[in-house]
Amino acid sequence: MNGSRIAAIGHYQPAKVLTNGDLAGMVDTGDEWIRTRVGIRTRHIAGPDEPVDELAAHAGAKALAAAGLSPGDIDLVLVATSTAIDRSPNTAARVAARLGIPRPAAMDVNVVCAGFTHALATADHTLRAGAATRALVIGADKMSDVTDWSDRTTCVLVGDGAGAAVLTACRPGEEPGVGPVLWGSVPEMGHAVRIEGTPPRFAQEGQSVYRWATTQLPAIARRACEKAGVAPEELAGVVLHQANLRIIEPLAEKIGAVNAVIARDVTESGNTSAASIPLAFSKLVERGALSTGDQVLLFGFGGNLSYAGQVVRCP
Repeated sequence: MNGSRIAAIGHYQPAKVLTNGDLAGMVDTGDEWIRTRVGIRTRHIAGPDEPVDELAAHAGAKALAAAGLSPGDIDLVLVATSTAIDRSPNTAARVAARLGIPRPAAMDVNVVCAGFTHALATADHTLRAGAATRALVIGADKMSDVTDWSDRTTCVLVGDGAGAAVLTACRPGEEPGVGPVLWGSVPEMGHAVRIEGTPPRFAQEGQSVYRWATTQLPAIARRACEKAGVAPEELAGVVLHQANLRIIEPLAEKIGAVNAVIARDVTESGNTSAASIPLAFSKLVERGALSTGDQVLLFGFGGNLSYAGQVVRCP
């Protein structure tokens, strides 16, 4: 019952970069149109031979190496994804097999863009309950698999990638590094962000999502800080779901984290759904923008019109 902490994080993106100029040759769009509306310049796109579990495994391997742990040290694998093509084996089981993790509990978490923060909370609760001791939590999505590349309103948004965190149970007397989660949803508005049909395709009601995110979510994010006993101005970093720069910047401002580094990875990675928060967080740590022990708000939102956020300490 001592809580958990993030021991290490890691991320992975496919090698192929798709620029706004490349998209202009595919659909009726252009660099200025895209940057003005969503702030995105580039995104990474996986090839047909790179399934989502492979992206997840690369990120997981980096997080394990950074934590100084071996696959045998992990007893819980949670993968947040909404783009797995196959139903079984689930993505978590395939990641465990790729990494050589023996006998873990292995589960997928599908809460779309808020998936990673839901999975992180679930792992924290599991460690607090003593049902596991070390968890590998991954957000991974291959949005290119569910995108209509002839639809300029959605294809300009998406990218592929993965981010991972290793969670360890705190020792007696050790301060927890993962704060209490604040989560919920607006089910009656779930239609605003969809991945449905055969074949499945991503669609959204952009204006509805924008209004909800910029008007309703700031107060919810501040409540997540309150649950952690942290004032917004005490935050060193804010990592929101990387949906759209026009959502991220006003939302971050309304939270009141005036001293925080704000993740803006959407500009170079696009919207990678469940991967976006751990991917952006890992990049901030990698480039030294955040330091060990810094308090960082992670806040996911989007599909199902779900949200989940918690304050964590930087590994």
